[in-house]
Amino acid sequence: MLQIKRIYEAAADTDGYRILVDRLWPRGISKEQAQVDEWAKEIAPSNELRKWFHHDPAEFAEFKTRYLHELQEKKELLAAIKKRAQHQRVTLLYGAKDETNNQAQVLLELLKK
Repeated sequence: MLQIKRIYEAAADTDGYRILVDRLWPRGISKEQAQVDEWAKEIAPSNELRKWFHHDPAEFAEFKTRYLHELQEKKELLAAIKKRAQHQRVTLLYGAKDETNNQAQVLLELLKK
């Protein structure tokens, strides 16, 4: 029971437990609007990787490879999300405009394996 959603979309009852997976707080949205249950910035791409990628779709394949490499050191965090998703719906929130080429997509794919 995992899904992703852009944080700028309105929160819904069907979201379940909402986890922000961005390293930086999204611009222009208050904590009240966001209705985030957890901010897992530790699982987000490193600052170096985030700045390198800069949401360039042409670099997404390389970004994904590098991000998956970083996530190998975050097994406990990934396991906690998987465990929660066994008992309730979990929505991974992201701020990127690109709904296809972002870290939440990579996380969702990895967690569903």
